Amino acid sequence: MDFSVPQERKLVTAIPGPNSVALQERRVASVSRGAGTLANIYMDHGSGAILVDVDGNQLIDLGCGIGVTTIGHAHPEVAAAAAAQASKLTHTLFTVTPYENYVRVAEKLAEVTPGDFEKHSILVNSGAEAVENAVKIARRFTGRRVIVSLDHAFHGRTNLTMAMTYRPWPERAGMGPFPGDLFSVPTSYPFRDGLSGEEAAARTIDYIETHIGASEVAAFFAEPIQGDGGIVIPAPGYFAAIKRFCEENGILFVADEIQAGIARTGAWYSIEHHGGVIPDLVTSAKGIAGGFPLAAVTGRADVMDAVQPGGIGGTFGGNPVSTAAALAVFEIIERDGLLAEAQRVERTILGRIGDWPERFGVVGEVRGKGAMIGVELVKPGTRDPNPAALTAILTHATTNGVIALDAGSWDSVLRFLPSVVISDALIDDAMGVLEEGLATL
Repeated sequence: MDFSVPQERKLVTAIPGPNSVALQERRVASVSRGAGTLANIYMDHGSGAILVDVDGNQLIDLGCGIGVTTIGHAHPEVAAAAAAQASKLTHTLFTVTPYENYVRVAEKLAEVTPGDFEKHSILVNSGAEAVENAVKIARRFTGRRVIVSLDHAFHGRTNLTMAMTYRPWPERAGMGPFPGDLFSVPTSYPFRDGLSGEEAAARTIDYIETHIGASEVAAFFAEPIQGDGGIVIPAPGYFAAIKRFCEENGILFVADEIQAGIARTGAWYSIEHHGGVIPDLVTSAKGIAGGFPLAAVTGRADVMDAVQPGGIGGTFGGNPVSTAAALAVFEIIERDGLLAEAQRVERTILGRIGDWPERFGVVGEVRGKGAMIGVELVKPGTRDPNPAALTAILTHATTNGVIALDAGSWDSVLRFLPSVVISDALIDDAMGVLEEGLATL
């Protein structure tokens, strides 16, 4: 594709520059501090894998707004599709007077989500809203109330989804009380537990049976690759055993693909890396519309249709402009072979930094799939988390023109979620900057 910004890192001021500093002063005076920011660098425009700040600095973006701009910043075809739709129709509300775009997105989701059964979808605004609706649908279908999620999970920031999210700080602190009938259970975390997939699944199942009761559970929610939890990939066989347990006990298996889905991991959905496991429901968001607000719940038609008309929906969910953008995103991914490009990104990054655990004492493990990579930082000679090292690395990266992300329940995982169109040269440059930071620790 053609890029409107040269795909190179270029610094023309110190970071943050004077215009960013001035904007930060205005922000402090007018924006709630609860909307925290990783780096107080204010952006003006972007293209591909490069962001340009208000001072003219060009930064390599390894974050994509936490996995949203998978196909690149300000993709011209997505922008054109949204603009064309905005000139025709911006809103009617699908549940009042419907429109074709919503139907076309639902048709596409039925095509690309795992499983060859009949599927239906509902479109909403955000990942958290998708998870909330999946909970409602699962409870309505099963007649049960209990929802199970995994340790280290992140499912959102609404009251319900915060209660399903593992880490208490900063998302949940002081925000309760939370809804009941929500349980967090042990997961598979190979770097930390050393268990096989089958052993970890047995531990999870034992916890459900002895602490909750399988007959009480409506749905088992899982991120097939945990994002905010630290790019945690359960051991092979884990989800296959969990899915068998769910089927045997009338429990719906829900794949939360909000961060890992829509081509990010080299497959349409990250559950595809887990040996043919087919979810009953899938949640999608983030990368689905190239930066426009859109999310979805897709699943078995009998499950999705268990809800009475009017039981799910919302004013802006699946609005005409966001759905037009999503249709362009689907077309671009297929036409430009972006699943293969995500696989290229994985090969390039892991080929470049796979030896970091041998070279740097603070690196415990490098892991990931596609354009979703985690570097777990530890205190040298141990597996103890090292959040101070992560803070130092992120500070070094941002001041040198590389935007990376934090992750992990102990704030000790360096997370990369770059666009799948990022070049090998940009990857090499960004990793060089990060290596400089690692060498100073």
